[in-house]
Amino acid sequence: MGSRASVKRMGKMSRRDAHILGPAQATVGDIDELNRVFSEAFTDRYHRDGLKGVQVPHLNPEVWGFALASAQAGAMIWRDPTGGLAAFNIVHLSGVEGWMGPLAVRPAFQGLGLGSRIVTEGLQWLRSHGATRIGLETMPRTVDNIGFYAGLGFRPGHLTLTMIGSPGPSSDRFLVRALSAGGERFPMIVEECRQLIDCLAPGVDYSRELHLTEGHGLGDTTVLYEKGRCRAFAVWHTVPLARGGEEELRVLKLGADGLDSFEGVLSGVGMGRGRGGRVKVSVRCQTAFPEAYSTLVRAGFRIHWTDLRMLYGETPERSERGIVFSNWEI
Repeated sequence: MGSRASVKRMGKMSRRDAHILGPAQATVGDIDELNRVFSEAFTDRYHRDGLKGVQVPHLNPEVWGFALASAQAGAMIWRDPTGGLAAFNIVHLSGVEGWMGPLAVRPAFQGLGLGSRIVTEGLQWLRSHGATRIGLETMPRTVDNIGFYAGLGFRPGHLTLTMIGSPGPSSDRFLVRALSAGGERFPMIVEECRQLIDCLAPGVDYSRELHLTEGHGLGDTTVLYEKGRCRAFAVWHTVPLARGGEEELRVLKLGADGLDSFEGVLSGVGMGRGRGGRVKVSVRCQTAFPEAYSTLVRAGFRIHWTDLRMLYGETPERSERGIVFSNWEI
């Protein structure tokens, strides 16, 4: 989930907030506390939106582990005077692309200006580390969240649609390979993917996500070639997002130099690793790429969730070439 939990309820900085300590770097030892604050804050947000029956579950510890390893020093936590977790902001950097999520303030500490503090410190961290494309995702129905982020310099962008379906068969002219089967070519394949995404969105680099997905055993990366040239790749996970949830195949990052390679790499993902037959694939589709969205609709993909993408400053959202899907959630 992204930065859907409310961090608004803003007020003047109080003595209570002044004694909040941080940021410190989150570790795997903090996962239980992160889960508790995550569930409390997001559930509170839904209830204030009128959805009284919603109870947000804890996330899978494996998903948290991946997020913390990916964010590294950007995984920020703040503690109250008793040492309890008061707020967190998991800040991610992939080359010049930076985003925040999830982030939340414990309900007991909302209304103190702490939400503004954790977002501002996240922005400062990203800019100091070279991010020039910065954003987050929030629920489009939650107007106070949108206003809160707008007051900090974010502007509404396109929608991110969670779309689920079964991709069709790929063209015979493409060669599809799994990064996990790369053997000695593993570093070369990662570099090919880095070069492709740099061509489509200069300065963006998803190499860390490729390495961590393989190292944590959460999924794989499907790479598509034509005549020896890397034309597309997709990083995907199969571990359940929620603790105790069902396994699903989720695409986290995708780069394709055209619609044909976009369809081809999704077809390769749909075959799955070590699975028989085709599987359902969840894609976080950015509507800044309308041709890709239309392609998914024609293939039978259906929308299951909608988020609003918000961008900091005046940086354009989409790349000028090809298709780049970057999931700003964990």
